[in-house]
Amino acid sequence: MSDRTMTEAPAPAPSRHVDAGDEGYSKDLKSRHINMIAIGGAIGTGLFLGAGGRLAGAGPSLAIAYAVCGVFAFFVVRALGELVLYRPSSGAFVSYAREFMGEKGAYTAGWLYFLNWSTTTVADITAAAVFAHYWSAFTDVPQWVLAFIALAIVLTANLISVKYFGEMEFWFAIVKVGALVIFMLVAIYLLVTSHPIDGHTPGLATITDNGGLFPSGVLPMLLVVQGVVFAYASVELCGVAAGETENPEKIMPKAINSIMWRVGVFYVGSVVLLALLLPYTAYSADQSPFVTVFDKLGIPGTAGIMNLVVLTAALSSLNSGLYSTGRILRSMALSGSAPKFTGVMNKGKVPYGGVLFTAAFGVAGVGLNYWMPGEAFEIVLNLASIGILGTWGMVMLCSLFFWHRSKNGLVSRPSYRLPWAPYTQIATLLFLVTVLVLMWCDGGVGRTTVMLLPAIAAALVGGWFLVRGRVAELAADRD
Repeated sequence: MSDRTMTEAPAPAPSRHVDAGDEGYSKDLKSRHINMIAIGGAIGTGLFLGAGGRLAGAGPSLAIAYAVCGVFAFFVVRALGELVLYRPSSGAFVSYAREFMGEKGAYTAGWLYFLNWSTTTVADITAAAVFAHYWSAFTDVPQWVLAFIALAIVLTANLISVKYFGEMEFWFAIVKVGALVIFMLVAIYLLVTSHPIDGHTPGLATITDNGGLFPSGVLPMLLVVQGVVFAYASVELCGVAAGETENPEKIMPKAINSIMWRVGVFYVGSVVLLALLLPYTAYSADQSPFVTVFDKLGIPGTAGIMNLVVLTAALSSLNSGLYSTGRILRSMALSGSAPKFTGVMNKGKVPYGGVLFTAAFGVAGVGLNYWMPGEAFEIVLNLASIGILGTWGMVMLCSLFFWHRSKNGLVSRPSYRLPWAPYTQIATLLFLVTVLVLMWCDGGVGRTTVMLLPAIAAALVGGWFLVRGRVAELAADRD
């Protein structure tokens, strides 16, 4: 590759960086856990719930948006994978930001990630409550009560040990993948046999007779991109989990490389099939599009089973968020940039302080579900998108600094690399800026969210002045 260290450069040195946040964890995550965590990270609430409203808005062109965003999501996780093989860390990109950008970089990366997952936690419990309302037994139960129950169940399992998290995520991913495979097989059968659905014959005419690929123009497809980015929010999770597994050098490349084809098959493939089965106007933001299809097929019980699957997807995302933020906050706490209690571990070697801190924001989300049950999901989805964009941006900046150091012979890049560096990092950063612009152009909640950026920046700056003394003190002790 053109970006290999040149022969006349000084001999590369191994990393001397030691992150205190990496100590104390068990290595209980196995290869099967990491592989399924990678799948679970690539298939989440954004597809199972969010695709319905986006299909209704953008039409079949949503498949293009998923494909484009999927490519950049793969670049992000591939860049993180290279850093993981350079130095596995439970602090993930926060630890790498500390090494390559200093404590300010680590502080910024960590709190942007927390913004991402604390708001995503609210989105997940909201989605779980919405899905539960599908069944008549829960129709009269207030949405905030169902949201609280979902949070309590997943939080309890997450606090026991990483092994419980791994097993839960393994089976969640099995359910999600199995359901999507079954849906795709059924959809292909319906297409091949031209089996009518709710009086409509599926096929290419479903698209051509209803406005084509861009029924409302290209702009709606561009405007849903920020929501599509949210669908890929968990792809970085396998990088965090690498710190609690044996032999990440063997496990991680396979898990990360498989994300690309999973995106192509499950995201793009599913949306294409949905668009071929029913007119895009048949879908809505109030119901999972997969449930809509099975509902209109009229086969007893199938819609309920699919709804159970999408409920599983929401719980899986919630499970992942509590897990990852607990590890990230501990890495920050031990360097002084997060509250001390978030760095405390229990007997199961779980950083329960950070997990509980994230869950507390979930409780605030229960209140949001009480006051604004109809708008709760959309509000937190946009805030989460800001956190995701910031997190992905920090990953690519770390990768860019890492590449630059390798060119100077200061570090050694592993054989598993982000291709086409540094152009890949630059292109991804430009894409993330473009998503922000699209959020502004979308108006409504999206524009309000972008307008919050100065307030978020001010909060980060103010927070840094509060913690910088402790950060400097702990850094001096380490030195």
